[in-house]
Amino acid sequence: MQAPVTAAPLAGRTLGTAESSFVIAEWRDGGSPSPAAPRYLAPLHVHHQDDEAWYVLEGTLCVLSGGEEIVAPAGSAVFVPRGKGHTFWNPGPGPVRYLLLMTPRIFALIQAIHALAERSRPSLEAVFARYDSELLDFPSERG
Repeated sequence: MQAPVTAAPLAGRTLGTAESSFVIAEWRDGGSPSPAAPRYLAPLHVHHQDDEAWYVLEGTLCVLSGGEEIVAPAGSAVFVPRGKGHTFWNPGPGPVRYLLLMTPRIFALIQAIHALAERSRPSLEAVFARYDSELLDFPSERG
């Protein structure tokens, strides 16, 4: 009989690696000072070969996918299939805490974005392309 496995809290860490079949990360955002002008947690983009999902643990997360705005309160999940443009944000002033379920390629993309010294449109486009994804909208281009 195999002994049960006890996992440490996931907060701020990931479960899985770039060599795994999938990666789960628990992330949080402290909130936006102005709900009228959301602070996007990712630019509008598309993954051509990878699905992505969020499970909200606390607060509310908004996801824009294929032109549809989805409001996901705690206890709900959002799935975005490959090929659909999407972005996401915390719509309120309070914190949101969520699990991001992703493929290793998306995980590697996120790591590459965070490693960029400069996040200009050309540098982001190049990183997205390297991971079979595409930057659709750059934050400074929003009106």
